[in-house]
Amino acid sequence: MKRRPTKELRVAEKMGEMVNDLTLDLDQVGVYIASDNSITYRRLMEVAEAAKFEKEERELNDYDY
Repeated sequence: MKRRPTKELRVAEKMGEMVNDLTLDLDQVGVYIASDNSITYRRLMEVAEAAKFEKEERELNDYDY
């Protein structure tokens, strides 16, 4: 039986697709997020911090060999 992707995985994949659009001005997106809603900003910062932590942990584990 094939497992369905979690909601979190689907959101992460969609976010990745959206920000990988090279025609998208990420600075302008940041301006809209910062001016729109502080809850959105805080939650996006939480996602970014979690991603940074995970990336650093994986890099550390890769060097442990």
